[in-house]
Amino acid sequence: MFARIISMQLKPNSRQEFARVFESQIIPTLRKQQGFTDEMLFVDPGGPEVVAISLWDSKQNAETYNRTTYPEVLKTLEKVIDPTPEVRTLEVASSTFHKISTRAAA
Repeated sequence: MFARIISMQLKPNSRQEFARVFESQIIPTLRKQQGFTDEMLFVDPGGPEVVAISLWDSKQNAETYNRTTYPEVLKTLEKVIDPTPEVRTLEVASSTFHKISTRAAA
């Protein structure tokens, strides 16, 4: 399993609009993507930072989404977030929620 971790900054006074767009447009888009398994959204209650973590069944599906659909997602969010978010893709080594255990070292 792979995680795409996106860190972004909200524009001033845009938290409510961001939440609306995220739920009504971004989540439905993600659900249509091959290999998408889950999305978690974290917000700084006192600041503009937002971190979104999407989980994917394979690195290939995460990368395909990044190339084909993510540019459109960014366009959808451009009115509510500041410059281009930071994106990282990491392998999930352990998760109690998804019942993934750490892989043994080879």
